[in-house]
Amino acid sequence: MSGTQQPRGSTLLLSRYAECLFWFARYMERVENLARILDVTDTFVRHGADQSGWLSIVQINADEERFIKLHGRANAETVLHFYLTDKENPNSITSTLFAARENARTLRPLISTEMWSQMNMFFNRARQLTPEDARPSRVSQICAFLKEGCQAHTGITEGTFFRDQGWAFYSIGKYLERGDQTSRLVDVKYHTLLPSLRDVGGAQDVNQWHALLRAASGYHAFRRVYPSGMTPGLVAGFLLLNHSFPRSIVTSVYQIEMYLNQLGSGYGLRGAYVALERLPEIRAALMDQTIEQILSRGLHEFLDWVQVQFVGLADAIAEAFWRPPVAQMQTQTQRQ
Repeated sequence: MSGTQQPRGSTLLLSRYAECLFWFARYMERVENLARILDVTDTFVRHGADQSGWLSIVQINADEERFIKLHGRANAETVLHFYLTDKENPNSITSTLFAARENARTLRPLISTEMWSQMNMFFNRARQLTPEDARPSRVSQICAFLKEGCQAHTGITEGTFFRDQGWAFYSIGKYLERGDQTSRLVDVKYHTLLPSLRDVGGAQDVNQWHALLRAASGYHAFRRVYPSGMTPGLVAGFLLLNHSFPRSIVTSVYQIEMYLNQLGSGYGLRGAYVALERLPEIRAALMDQTIEQILSRGLHEFLDWVQVQFVGLADAIAEAFWRPPVAQMQTQTQRQ
């Protein structure tokens, strides 16, 4: 990575370590998010909610083409197998945990012994899951194990990982994944859950919005802000715009900005400023509109734009810190 002046006693982080830390965090965040969505969907479908909840998981992960080709129909059995134990699905929990562990293996010189030990044990236990385990009768138990494993990783990382450039790259990956996942969840679930006029305010309607908040791990936080009442606008506004909720999109954007600034001003990494140039527009879009304005102009269109911005931001970070320039890649290819 390019840089100028470094804080006394610090050294530049190797590009491959920066990339691995970024993706290590993203993969672990992805596993926890998917386990939570599977668990919540199973609970609410078993209690009489619409079976389309299983298809919405496929839609959130943009896996419709691959899933339909393999399974045709989304139900509890097919979706649980596809996302829990299918090693051929790159977005399954099994595949994602394998990718996380491979990044952790590369990072052994940087991460704490506790981080590596917990990751290793978690992965080895998870890879023992079989298709027989991916049954509706066991999904709650399996998802609880997966969520607890991810949360243990988060706690151990928070308590033992050294606060240098590596921590910044890890944190950027975590919050980028978190913001992206929240945007996808709200985008798909909001329109799936919008009830017919006769159902508004009914028990099923309220339960569905409970499900959305629980899938984002935000139900209790939401109730602290809104002790009574629950409308689609309040839920969407909370998940997008609440600065105190750690999984809101606006919180993710501010955390990414903070850590990119730290890389630029604290460690003299000029690439951080290139990536930072993409953030003011996203921040302004979140700060200068109310949820009512966003809904009136089109929530799907807004969230689709946010997702495109996150993809562009991830690309800008990669190009700044670890992806070779196109011209350099072409030269290397010609020499091979």
